[in-house]
Amino acid sequence: MASSAITDVMVATISASQLPALLSQPNAVLIDVRDSDEWAAGHLDGARSVPLDQLRADPDRELPAGATLVFICARGARSLTAAKLAERLGRDTVYSVDGGTLACSRAGLPLISQRAAA
Repeated sequence: MASSAITDVMVATISASQLPALLSQPNAVLIDVRDSDEWAAGHLDGARSVPLDQLRADPDRELPAGATLVFICARGARSLTAAKLAERLGRDTVYSVDGGTLACSRAGLPLISQRAAA
């Protein structure tokens, strides 16, 4: 069976309920690709904020080598885009959270809000 470059990029998606187990792995990195306003409104504890535009501009700088990369956004579209980018760059273990922070909130995972600093 022949394969093409398009079918070679198959991102694994995980549900919000599967996320805590994946993040318990020592080399897992949660990357939130939403913009800074969305991040401030609420994000998962331990997530790293790297807006999608910033990731696209300098992916080698933003993606740690050898890590299990887990991307999240509000609903799942931007994180899927980010995960596909990471896979095209040769990252081996890449996931996108299906349903994003909305699904995480619905699953009972706590989101942390950032208050404006004085």
